[in-house]
Amino acid sequence: MAYQILEEICTICGDCEPVCPTDSIKNVKGAYRIDASSCNECEGEAEFPQCLEACLQDDCIVPA
Repeated sequence: MAYQILEEICTICGDCEPVCPTDSIKNVKGAYRIDASSCNECEGEAEFPQCLEACLQDDCIVPA
């Protein structure tokens, strides 16, 4: 399962993009999006999804 970024909560700070080990997070037309086809929830890379650790907004990044 992958994650998604809720556009209505995201502040577009960009903190999640550089910590993604699979480069699944990109800024697309002024909003951050997670590519579900490459997001693996950081499995094998970290104990927790790194985007969740980096994001300061509650409930901004959720399972897709």
